[in-house]
Amino acid sequence: MLVELLARYWWVLLVRGILAILFGVLTFAWPGITLASLVIVFGAFAFAEGVFAILGAIRGGGAQPWWLLLLEGLVGVGIGVLTLLAPGVTALALLFYVAIWAVATGVLQIAAAIALRAEIEGEWLLGLGGLASVLLGALLVARPGAGALAVLWMIGAYALAFGVLLVLLSFKARGLRGVAPALRA
Repeated sequence: MLVELLARYWWVLLVRGILAILFGVLTFAWPGITLASLVIVFGAFAFAEGVFAILGAIRGGGAQPWWLLLLEGLVGVGIGVLTLLAPGVTALALLFYVAIWAVATGVLQIAAAIALRAEIEGEWLLGLGGLASVLLGALLVARPGAGALAVLWMIGAYALAFGVLLVLLSFKARGLRGVAPALRA
């Protein structure tokens, strides 16, 4: 049961949220960051976020729909590896890496929120985070000519918003410890 997974491993959501907030703060703190540095930081962020999602799916012990979280993690790891293997990538290519990652993980988060709808309250936080991801991806595709600073700030704002939503969801999930098994009865 996915609710038990969230309750047991609420701290994974918390770590993912804190990483996203840290990434967002760093993008605003150093707006003059070079594109090469942004590529490395984004690649590391996507990879780490993906690894934590995969760990959450694996440690779920077959909870349904574990595969959504696993797929989200694989997308994050894949985009992170692609980004780190090609650090000399152009701003446009990075833009599309970020857009693909944001849309793919956003759609999967929305699907997970819908799956959780009947099981917990507060699933809208995950759905809203997914919607933020999809909107970021759509904006990046619609405005590829935007300057690197604007893209950096959009990514930073997204990371902050998404991180805060994950932290809030982690506290909700933590509150489900002990309650989740009772939901099955």
